[in-house]
Amino acid sequence: MMKEEIKSLAASFFEETVGIRRHLHQNPELSFQEYNTSAFVKQELDKLLIPYTAMADTGVVALIQGELPSDKVIALRADMDALPIQEVDGRDYGSNNPGVMHACGHDVHTSSLLGVAKILNSLKSKFGGTVKLIFQPGEERLPGGASLMIKEGVLENPAPQAIIGQHVMPLIESGKVGFRSGKYMASCDELFLTLRGKGGHGAQPHQNIDPIAITAQIITAMQQVVSRYADPRIPTVLSWGKIIGNGATNVIPDEVKLEGTFRTFDENWRADAHQKMTKMVEGIAEAMGATCDFRIDKGYPFLINEPKTTEAARSYAEEFLGKENVLELDLWPAAEDFAYYSQETNACFYRLGTGNKERGITSAVHTPTFDIDETALETSIGLMAYIAIKSLEA
Repeated sequence: MMKEEIKSLAASFFEETVGIRRHLHQNPELSFQEYNTSAFVKQELDKLLIPYTAMADTGVVALIQGELPSDKVIALRADMDALPIQEVDGRDYGSNNPGVMHACGHDVHTSSLLGVAKILNSLKSKFGGTVKLIFQPGEERLPGGASLMIKEGVLENPAPQAIIGQHVMPLIESGKVGFRSGKYMASCDELFLTLRGKGGHGAQPHQNIDPIAITAQIITAMQQVVSRYADPRIPTVLSWGKIIGNGATNVIPDEVKLEGTFRTFDENWRADAHQKMTKMVEGIAEAMGATCDFRIDKGYPFLINEPKTTEAARSYAEEFLGKENVLELDLWPAAEDFAYYSQETNACFYRLGTGNKERGITSAVHTPTFDIDETALETSIGLMAYIAIKSLEA
């Protein structure tokens, strides 16, 4: 039975996958600088005699051809880049690169896809069709490695009928996974505002054009984009994460700089909101005697899980793991460049549980203490291999 055979192979490749994950975790590389990671992936594929091509500089695309007759194609994706975060001390497999860490689990994704490659390569005489393995750079930085891979033809020659991706989730216990059909993750835009006034003595504000006071007005007013303009059926987030007004207790500065993010789940509303934010910022600044530069860097689109593809993958997960280990996910306002694939072809992006409360493995992604329960790797490689083969058989 294919399920039991895959489970047996997942168990046999588990320790190797843990070793790969730890190697990658010790040697993280920032977005679009994954040269050693890319070389390592190629080396592992060479061991398996799996053909591959380079794409988007550090990206790698490999093909596993099943030996039974079929022209179906399924794509599986993993991202490879790390974050500019200093990892906590004391881990045997901690980062060797100061200030760089796999704090978002991309080491898990890449090692998992290599584990999947080993399983599928062992079973290629028992399935038909083609599995396209996508090792992608630059998920953490605009314009997103997915967009570059798509431009270079990653979804062509051969074109997959669907693409499957996964992401670690420390809020879900190891051994479990989560799915959601339809819209799942938000679009993400970066906001940059420089507001210029006229600085001076804090005791004589009437002689100045106070950019801090004007900035406070802008921050408050712009929340109306969420609370008054956004359709309440469309989740919307506008947050400022960085404000620099470099004066002093008695010094009003000449300018203030802000950086923030805007996220939502509808492209028409997204475009409308961009116009409203720009008009609001420029109008308030002008009305209060200041000038400004307001820039919106358009980021990833929203991520949509195609319902039929996702429900099929969910059913395969229930077969493989048991219904009790397959959860329903909520909308997630974070962003992912896998969204670019989801805008181009049938896609399913699911969550891999990596937490373990009993062992204290609960830290969120993008933190210096993030880690995983490595037993999740056996679940990961087995399930993704099973979904791939079942999708080709469907």
